Amino acid sequence: MNLAKISANGQITVPAEIRRLLGLKSGDKILFYQKPDGEVVINNASAQALYKAQKAFEGVAEQLGVYNDDDVQSLVDEVRYGKE
Repeated sequence: MNLAKISANGQITVPAEIRRLLGLKSGDKILFYQKPDGEVVINNASAQALYKAQKAFEGVAEQLGVYNDDDVQSLVDEVRYGKE
C-alpha cells in the first residue's frame, strides 16, 4: 500500500512505486475515474488514450489487407505517391 498526502492546494505527490507501475514521468497527466462499485482508479492518461485508440482501430489492418511490415510500406507508398 502506498500513501500520499494532499497539500493545502489539493496537490498530491504520487509515490515512486506507483509512478513506476503506471509508467509516469514528469509532465504526464493522470486520469481519475470511478467504477460502478464506487472504487476510484487512477491511470496514466496517455496510456489510457492509446488503449482506447487501439480498441477503436481493432480489425482495421485486416480490412485494409495489412498483415506485415511490407504491407504497411506498400500502403504508405500508395498514399504518399499514388502507387498501387
